[in-house]
Amino acid sequence: MEMEKKPITTSRMKRMKKDGDPITMVTAYDYPSASLAQEAGIDVILVGDSLGNVVLGYESTLPVTLDDMIYHTRAVTRGAPDTFVVTDLPFMTYHGSLDTTLANVARLMQEGLCKAIKMEGGTEIAHTVEAITKAGVPVMGHIGLTPQSVYQIGGFKVQGKTSKQAAKLLEDAKALEQAGAFAVVLELVTEELAELVTKELSIPTIGIGAGPSCDGQVLVFHDLLQYASETYPKKFVKTYADIGSQIRDGLSGYVKDVKARTFPDASHSFKGEQDVAAYLYGSKN
Repeated sequence: MEMEKKPITTSRMKRMKKDGDPITMVTAYDYPSASLAQEAGIDVILVGDSLGNVVLGYESTLPVTLDDMIYHTRAVTRGAPDTFVVTDLPFMTYHGSLDTTLANVARLMQEGLCKAIKMEGGTEIAHTVEAITKAGVPVMGHIGLTPQSVYQIGGFKVQGKTSKQAAKLLEDAKALEQAGAFAVVLELVTEELAELVTKELSIPTIGIGAGPSCDGQVLVFHDLLQYASETYPKKFVKTYADIGSQIRDGLSGYVKDVKARTFPDASHSFKGEQDVAAYLYGSKN
């Protein structure tokens, strides 16, 4: 008999790090993808503000609003009620007053029903992370390539290549840990630096484009399944299924059959009783 999987909690994730049990995380944005992720045994679902690029058609994550995040989080938590769901605080929702930040966090937790929030940044947001965790909300950090700062960074570039960058990222990671974060995402960070940060922290690191030494890995649902009208190869992504091509072929086949009037056929249609047919078409007697 298959043993029932224990629910994931922040303390269990820390135990998984200690035990060398890798944490699986996927970024998903709606009910069906969340349901499938839970059925597959994913440990953590991230409702990322990457939904701006992936499902809303924006060029970046910056246009994504708090209302957008709440809407998609509610769909995900309905689809995966037994999975640990983390939601991004979107652009500029945690850089104003602390009161405003806490109000935004409260909305995500109360209306979105997520179990934790994620924030981009290091030492510069550590005091905010500390305040949020003291309010009882689990916080996942995010350093390295931070998409909300992509224009300031100058594009989607690998971080930590220089000693100066590496020192800053290690400082950021330790500041987030000290502030009370339960985990840190390392995005597009050199393999060597990710390994060092992982060893230096007592909290889990979740890598995306950060090599195999992190305590867990995260990929976007649509990337690993090639679920998009156009896909752009990413070095750090492994394709596990190409459902985009299957969907495209299926839709093309539907268009072809309708145009040829081969769908629907008799097997997809319904017949009424004889008296109904007589009423509709008139009796021949």
